[in-house]
Amino acid sequence: MPADHLTITKRDGSRAAFSPGKIRRAVLKAFASVGSVPEAETLDAIYGRLTFCNGMSVEDIQNQVETALMATGHYAVAKSFMLYRQRHTEDREVRDKLRFLMDYCNSVNPATGSKYDANANVENKNIATLIAELPKQGFIRLNRRLLCDRIRQLYGKATAERYLYLLEHHYIYKNDETSLANYCASITMYPWLLNGTRDVGGNSTAPTNLKSFCGGFVNMVFIVSSMLSGACATPEFLLYMNYFLEREYGQDYFCRADEVVDLSLRRRTLDKVVTDCFEQIVYSINQPTGARNFQAVFWNISYYDHNYFDSLFGDFVFPDGTRPHWDGVDWLQRRFMRWFNAERTKTVLTFPVETMALLTRDGDVVDTAYAELTAEMYAAGHSFFTYMSDNADSLASCCRLRNEIQDNGFNYTLGAGGVSTGSKSVLTVNLNRCVQQATREGRPYVEFLEEVVDLVHKVQTAYDANLRDLQAKGMLPLFDAGYINLSRQYLTVGVNGLVEAAESLGLTISDNPDYEAFVQEVLGLVERYNRKYRTRDLMFNCEMIPAENVGVKHARWDREDGYYVPRDCYNSYFYVVEDENTTVLDKFRLHGRRYIAHLTGGSALHCNLDAHLSQPQYRQLLRVAAREGCNYFTFNIPNTLCNQCGHIDKRYLQECPHCHSRDVDYLTRVIGYLKRVSNFSLDRQREAARRHYAHVLPAEATEPVEAEV
Repeated sequence: MPADHLTITKRDGSRAAFSPGKIRRAVLKAFASVGSVPEAETLDAIYGRLTFCNGMSVEDIQNQVETALMATGHYAVAKSFMLYRQRHTEDREVRDKLRFLMDYCNSVNPATGSKYDANANVENKNIATLIAELPKQGFIRLNRRLLCDRIRQLYGKATAERYLYLLEHHYIYKNDETSLANYCASITMYPWLLNGTRDVGGNSTAPTNLKSFCGGFVNMVFIVSSMLSGACATPEFLLYMNYFLEREYGQDYFCRADEVVDLSLRRRTLDKVVTDCFEQIVYSINQPTGARNFQAVFWNISYYDHNYFDSLFGDFVFPDGTRPHWDGVDWLQRRFMRWFNAERTKTVLTFPVETMALLTRDGDVVDTAYAELTAEMYAAGHSFFTYMSDNADSLASCCRLRNEIQDNGFNYTLGAGGVSTGSKSVLTVNLNRCVQQATREGRPYVEFLEEVVDLVHKVQTAYDANLRDLQAKGMLPLFDAGYINLSRQYLTVGVNGLVEAAESLGLTISDNPDYEAFVQEVLGLVERYNRKYRTRDLMFNCEMIPAENVGVKHARWDREDGYYVPRDCYNSYFYVVEDENTTVLDKFRLHGRRYIAHLTGGSALHCNLDAHLSQPQYRQLLRVAAREGCNYFTFNIPNTLCNQCGHIDKRYLQECPHCHSRDVDYLTRVIGYLKRVSNFSLDRQREAARRHYAHVLPAEATEPVEAEV
């Protein structure tokens, strides 16, 4: 191709016409800097070593110039050219950071201003959040270098280069690349119960009473979460709290909830002591913290029905030799749910993300009392997730991460380790781009996907090797102390753009044989490779990722490169989120066992409704979920928050019922957690506005939902 028809790729990814004159001027400046003027023959010798192709990068051209100067013996000139490049690189980086600084300060909210990993959980735009944003690009470069060095060591240079190509051209996406920490974890608190936080760098001793439990728990969660880039789940939280309540007030404390046990002037009842503990913990953890880039800790807890509890904790033993008692845990779970639901009418409380774990059999929940409790709390306007399983060898620990333990790993040994699991790293495949690129190349999309998925597993294996090196050097105290077991954490293959990929092939997105076959083919492919690469120390799973940030990015990148993009944010579901013809029952069916069978890491159904259903209606939907095999879901009804008087109403309203202002905001799930819509990035706000909320008219929905204290 003639030089005047070539294009180059600039540092920001844009294309520009190739200009040989710029190269000539740069070389002449380098010679002039050392007091020399090259002859025409010298320039010809240098230019003759340069090779140009369409789309080449500026960096590639400059690397070739350096090599050519060295090869022709002009070492001083080459050194001057390198120093010139370095100065300009440093100046350019400073200019870029200054530009980002100003853009961030002028943005409407922190999520919109963030260039990398936009996060609606960061509520405030201030100097602390700005400081947290500035080093992110450097972390990305460092992480890529560390990972590529390991890939080259294990699989060769070509594999490392292929990884960078797929990453930079948006076929795959490395989640949380802006952090050195591993992803998320469901921890066991047993090491803290034995040794306090000293084994993870803290100073506190083991809790000895209810007061030290509450304060120590907050500190422990802060320390643990500072060493993770994602969620910190504490599935034993209420189990341990019940233990300390029993030690202080007796095993039957919940039968005496109205008894005055505080003899100070406050004269608090036992119930008030309990709710004060709730308040201390929840409000402390919902505060932004410097260790999490001035955001609240992403904290998750679990509730269990009787059968699930017995299966998980039947062999559990506390350090003093006692065992947990279901009656106390049952009362405490119910009390916390009702308290937290009521508290959310007073202020915005994002965390904990709650998951109700229910065992199912023969198309229904086994524990009917907890089925009724679950339906009751949904009808009361509470926002939480439900996880259903036909056995207790799995546990949903984050906003959708479902961990399947194949080796009965949830059985406790001396009381510890049963719920310790999570995800070390998430590497996501952009299915829409992959499928369409295969078509462009005239290849079967399965063949193309196999190559991508195989590489993803090699990359994740390399990541694991780096993580183990860090542990060997004493950099991962959470693992050494026993909060997490490295071999019981998963390497997660994420998927995004599945619905969009199906649409690009002309498939109808509904419960039909062709769409079902496509889903099973694609996700089944991932699961095959998960099994292929699994070893005793390496476990892989597949998750339909929340895609709070990357769903928007994939759509934008793919549209810029000319691919078919039907919406501005790729789905995180098996249905089209804005489709008004997809019924509630359709959604449960499309997230049922026939579609999620290969999603060993989970997916989450967010059933969007414009009003609350009644308790019997929710109870019936639990049966639907059990029959269809939909194992992880929630009901999402936007709550109204008045910007004038601060009133929070658990209904979806256009006007504040308290002061009648129409200046209202809404609390809804960006994906996994509840947040003001105004805290979403602008792209996510546009996506939220297009969501279809199914219209329901139960008799109870026309009346205000009162949160029961």
